[in-house]
Amino acid sequence: MTGTQEARRRDSARSREALLHAASELFSERGFDRTTTRDIGRRAGVDPALIARYFGGKTQLYLAAVEAERGDAPVSDLLAPDRLQQVLEGAARRGFVPILQVGVQPLSDPAADEAARAALHDRLVEPLHRRFAAEGREQPRLRAEIVVAAVIGIVLGRRSGAFEELGEVASDELAALLRETLGGGG
Repeated sequence: MTGTQEARRRDSARSREALLHAASELFSERGFDRTTTRDIGRRAGVDPALIARYFGGKTQLYLAAVEAERGDAPVSDLLAPDRLQQVLEGAARRGFVPILQVGVQPLSDPAADEAARAALHDRLVEPLHRRFAAEGREQPRLRAEIVVAAVIGIVLGRRSGAFEELGEVASDELAALLRETLGGGG
């Protein structure tokens, strides 16, 4: 490998990391819907067209940012202490992100849809499925899907303005009430 090729590889790795870092910051600050690829490229100091090259698109970049944020830590299930609150606060901060959106309707890009569905199951459904199976509950996967669908519905309801108290309650109080309602403790 020539020195020029090595420098190019370092530059592309640096550009990819800059995009990932900028996207994480912007998605946290503005939410998924209010963050544009142009904003991400500007903050990263690179051409926004590189998002498609390195990640495939904005949705895949979002999913990569979520994974980078998680690191190697295993994902706890929604009934674990603090996990439900974390999801509710994340949805309030970032908006109706692809991982939740795909639970209601398919994404327009088939590759992004597939990636978001995989992330939905990996991060939300599977941890609950494992919990319910370990507890010996009947139909553990269906139970997990019901809980995840209920949480997505709650996120939508909070954002819609149609449910006054639901929209105003603090995330920690809502999480405690929901865990109690779902039988996960208070």
